[in-house]
Amino acid sequence: MPTLIGQPTPRIDGRAKVTGRAVYASDEPVAHPAHAFLLTSFIARGRITGFDLDEARAVPGVIDILTHETVGSEARPPKQASGGPTTTTMEDDQVWHDGQIIGIVLADTYEAAREAAFRVRVYYAAETPAASFDAVGAERERRDDGEHQDYAIGDAEGALKIAEVTLDEAYATPPQHHNPIELFTTTCAWENGNLTIWEPSQFVYGLRANVAGQLGIPPERVRVVSKYVGGAFGSKGGATARTAWIAVAARRLGRPVKLVATRDQGFTIATYRAETRHRIRLGATRDGSLTALVHEGAEVTSRPSRYNVSGNESTARLYACPNILTRVDIVHADRNTPGFMRAPPETPYMFALESAMDELAEKLRLDPIELRRRNDAKTDPVSGLPFAGRRLMACFDEGAARFGWADRNPRAGSMRDGEWLVGLGCASAVYETNIAACAARVSLRPNGTARVEAAGHDIGTGAYTVVAITAADRLGLDASSIDVAMGDTTLPAAPLAAGSSHTASLANAVAAACEMVRDRLARAATTHDAGPLAGRDPGSLRLTEGRLTAEDGAAEPLSDAVSRLSPGVVEAFAENIPDGALPGAMGKLHAGTNPILRGYKRPDVAAYAFGAQFVEVRVHARTREIRVPRMLGAFASGRIVNPIAAHSQYMGGMIWGLSAALLEKTEIDEAAARYVNDNLSEYHIPVCADVRGVEVVMLPEDDTCANPLGIKGLGEIGIVGMNAAIANAVHHATGRRIRELPIRIEDLL
Repeated sequence: MPTLIGQPTPRIDGRAKVTGRAVYASDEPVAHPAHAFLLTSFIARGRITGFDLDEARAVPGVIDILTHETVGSEARPPKQASGGPTTTTMEDDQVWHDGQIIGIVLADTYEAAREAAFRVRVYYAAETPAASFDAVGAERERRDDGEHQDYAIGDAEGALKIAEVTLDEAYATPPQHHNPIELFTTTCAWENGNLTIWEPSQFVYGLRANVAGQLGIPPERVRVVSKYVGGAFGSKGGATARTAWIAVAARRLGRPVKLVATRDQGFTIATYRAETRHRIRLGATRDGSLTALVHEGAEVTSRPSRYNVSGNESTARLYACPNILTRVDIVHADRNTPGFMRAPPETPYMFALESAMDELAEKLRLDPIELRRRNDAKTDPVSGLPFAGRRLMACFDEGAARFGWADRNPRAGSMRDGEWLVGLGCASAVYETNIAACAARVSLRPNGTARVEAAGHDIGTGAYTVVAITAADRLGLDASSIDVAMGDTTLPAAPLAAGSSHTASLANAVAAACEMVRDRLARAATTHDAGPLAGRDPGSLRLTEGRLTAEDGAAEPLSDAVSRLSPGVVEAFAENIPDGALPGAMGKLHAGTNPILRGYKRPDVAAYAFGAQFVEVRVHARTREIRVPRMLGAFASGRIVNPIAAHSQYMGGMIWGLSAALLEKTEIDEAAARYVNDNLSEYHIPVCADVRGVEVVMLPEDDTCANPLGIKGLGEIGIVGMNAAIANAVHHATGRRIRELPIRIEDLL
């Protein structure tokens, strides 16, 4: 049987999804659930002075109304992945932001709960909120080194003073919200003191540990089930306050409780991408060699949290430069705590750097690709470590050839097609390669089928199929013969599905377990005197096409090989502990304490995936409307497990990059610190008419330095750089340099 890894494979869960048999969290059947509807605050800062619940309690079917006055001591705030607590809590009368959870209405039907919620009167002692940057009352502080760190390599300030050419510009990106199709839902049920949670999650073990900590119970008393996730993009990676409060409600009622939050509530009870500001200063020689790079960023967060993404850890490493200085400031405002959103650091921070590189190229009268070529780094400029594969310029070369970059007139505003101004832009894409501790159990049956178990997550990316492909490849079976179980804390522990690390983490653990299965079969077959493989080297035997096969062609049917071992099923459990993992990482993940939230970096190499984004923009000469007729992305992201899924991931990321550049922005009422367009009817995203040609180029890359299977991950990199490529193309078309996203008609008038 040919190698399955790398072969286009239809999704094994595709039929279940299109026929409605795939069970999402809200679909899980529970007996006689009560329905919850959230009460959320109407102010952004202040205190609750009282509730009037009489009219709400009179609604037929209402069971109870929970507030801080009745349940405030029963759950603690959840811990954030980084930088302090979340702010969607009802533990006391404090209001931290608009839309904060301040109560829960429980009723026999959803309709009754909703009706009662709108009849609750809440009284506040309101204070003037600070909505964002520059608002009166917003507090700015220097971020301390912790999960992220700042760099001071060489003497960047001194190098800028003597640089032959310099650039000093400011850039900004707006707040944005995920808006996954599946809403933020939670169902909780208790039985004999044990809690089961059905909730869409990118990290069931992390959610289990967090909720157990909030409720003060052992993690082994909590089970989390999340078999399928209808979109997440980071928004379902951590625990939010809603889960523990629904668990409290279910415990008080003695019956299951189901919550389906509304679309607008999802804007404030979960996380989002915070707005950022950047100052980029570049120094270069007249031939284009960088001599200094200073990237100062600022990010908005909530009052009690210090969450930040600090993307200049990536921008500092992209190009060769002897003098680098980075800094990130945090601005505390009266807003909900932000969090991960697809390519969390790179999407906003690379917009600033790649726009600045385009501006520097114009100053130097260099082609933008040539400037990047002259500063292509051979080693990591920060650590000095060698790159574990770096095909950045190969991506630019292949992409430029396919895109027709050579036909670009370098003079801004020089290309035109009738009434349309034409611009071509490009930008680099980069994303760090991570792999996290993961476990998997593989069971091989005599009939040539196998079962793989791991508490991984399918957030819409095709993880079930990736696991099936890996197991089938290693066991010599067809992918359709593999039964995959994921999304449940009763299964072997798996890490967070984020940071482009999940495929590498799962696949390497599954491959290791399959190798253990093969090894058990081989040892039994070669030591069995009457068998056809007796006396051979166990290490030389392979599982292919349903047989255990030797190099000389001798073989034994899989049914015989498996049946030889008691109890007739060969099972293996493997743990993938990558180089650089913290001691005891897997044990902590199993125990649910200090759970692993992000992938681990290799300590001896700098491992990254790279890409090059190309875009054609057309701007109408009179109306200034913007169109994007074609985009091309060329990527080198290690070994591709399933090209079908990979192509979709790249393409989806590129389209989201277009959205970030031209459409997406969460509008804020500055006086009230309130989101204005908190629904999909007013939160602008691309429709089919906005997206024309999208071409994805996948360059082969064999890089086993990153991990044994050479999988670098690609879920994030598709979005990176596209916003800058579009801004660069808009400048090329019009001569107008827009440094704040999104770019809209009024910016070009």
